[in-house]
Amino acid sequence: MKPAEVLAEAGLDMALFEDGDNTISYAGRNHLLGLCAARTGVRHFGLLVGQRGGLSSFGLVGFLVQHSPDVGTALRNLVRYLHLHVRGAAPVLAVQDHLASLGYVIFQSAVEATDQIGDGAIAVAFNVMRELCGPDFKPAEILIAHREPDDVRPFRRFFCAPLRFDAQQYALVFSSTWLSRRLPSNDPELLRMLQRQVDEREVRYHEHLPEQVRRVLRSALLTGHATEAQVAALFAMQTRTLHRRLSAFGTSFRKLLEESRYDHARQLLRDSRMEMSEIAAALAYSEPSAFTRAFRRWSGTSPARWRRSNETAVPQ
Repeated sequence: MKPAEVLAEAGLDMALFEDGDNTISYAGRNHLLGLCAARTGVRHFGLLVGQRGGLSSFGLVGFLVQHSPDVGTALRNLVRYLHLHVRGAAPVLAVQDHLASLGYVIFQSAVEATDQIGDGAIAVAFNVMRELCGPDFKPAEILIAHREPDDVRPFRRFFCAPLRFDAQQYALVFSSTWLSRRLPSNDPELLRMLQRQVDEREVRYHEHLPEQVRRVLRSALLTGHATEAQVAALFAMQTRTLHRRLSAFGTSFRKLLEESRYDHARQLLRDSRMEMSEIAAALAYSEPSAFTRAFRRWSGTSPARWRRSNETAVPQ
């Protein structure tokens, strides 16, 4: 099947790719990636696409990351500003003791091919770390939030690191000592210019508060900081202020939290073999029965029955 035919089936035109400034929606990108995997029969298609990505894929944000003073600052800039380049998902940087992780979370509801996009994203994260740290960089572990494929060789060949499938999230785990590594760029004026351009783009960027809260919530769930007070603090607000401002948009923190939990639950049920107790814990429920009751309220069926009807085909 020719690329133009696949693009046409996805509702896209080849001319879209003639200008690097053209964009497609996050949902549209996921749909195209899933369609490519299905039409080619290459179940690790997302991994292959991600292998070709890196800092240059992120435009101005990528340049700012590349010219940061050290790896830690570079990754924090990536987390802080990638929403200017990618909508629907976000990177997450977490540090605990001697280990750090660079993860990827999808916060847009009801998107397709989460396994394909997750594989691609973690491959890009690996390339980013190699660009920042050099060829000696080796991750301690690669977390992949879908079931182990029958053929893991494409993953082993690319990452050359221990793989953990059925993980709670897609993430690259590595020694936190890499964060203090200095980057070779030594041009403060260039860095100031890039920061100024990114800040100007940030001012023009338009995102309603509910979208911002959704983006934060998926990361907060993974790190155990998803209470209303904790999220309000991230926006430098009192809880009652966050409540009032969300009400003006016709929603509430509780509703957005439930949406985030439901989306994440469906992703883990569909793509992974995680036990119900593990999924409940990942969504910050005190016990599996509480998760089961909530899922039945959301979907009208049990999580086990939903999983049987919606499991993603295992990548080959």
